[in-house]
Amino acid sequence: METIITTRSRQLVFLGLIGLLLIGNAWAQTQLVSESSSKPLAANDVSSTAAKSADASIPKAHDNDFVIGNGDVLAINVWKQPDLSSKSVPVRSDGKVSVPLIGEVVAAGQTPLKLEQELTSKFQPYLADPEVTVIVEQINSEKFNILGRVQKPGSYPLVNPTTVLDAIALAGGCRDFAKQKSIYILRRNSNGGDTRLPFNYQDVIKGKNTAQNIDLQPRDTIVVP
Repeated sequence: METIITTRSRQLVFLGLIGLLLIGNAWAQTQLVSESSSKPLAANDVSSTAAKSADASIPKAHDNDFVIGNGDVLAINVWKQPDLSSKSVPVRSDGKVSVPLIGEVVAAGQTPLKLEQELTSKFQPYLADPEVTVIVEQINSEKFNILGRVQKPGSYPLVNPTTVLDAIALAGGCRDFAKQKSIYILRRNSNGGDTRLPFNYQDVIKGKNTAQNIDLQPRDTIVVP
């Protein structure tokens, strides 16, 4: 009888030890997962993330398709020449900007790349291998017009992609008695004429004829009769 009890006791002790080992192993794995998930980013990861964020925030030096106009604001940087570099230079109504050392330069009608090349050429008599960068800090020359029965008719800067609905909202919406089904957009053609594009406000806000809600282009005029 004592032998049977002793054998059963040993079995119970053995099973208890196995249970403790399994519990301990599970706890260790849980701790490992927790530590891994809460582990801070390595220095390389942090620097890589910061670099990507910095790259996203750096403006492009120039856009070959953009044409500088009156009212735009430029940053002109001459490499290693802080006294000759200028930030927030407005393009005046005569289309010119004032640049240290070389004076008045026509900026309107040029792309930033073309203006860089012209400034580089003008600096060459004074500097050895000048490097000039032109960045458009603010676009004020590209505008659209909205006329007629809206709360705030006038000219608005076309800085971001803007649809006809966006433009009407910017102008405070339609006034009473506006012919919302007869709105149209006048768009300048390459031959100097205008194309008339219809816009039915009532249809578009109901989800119909949404193709009429086009993105505006510079010098477009919206007429709300």
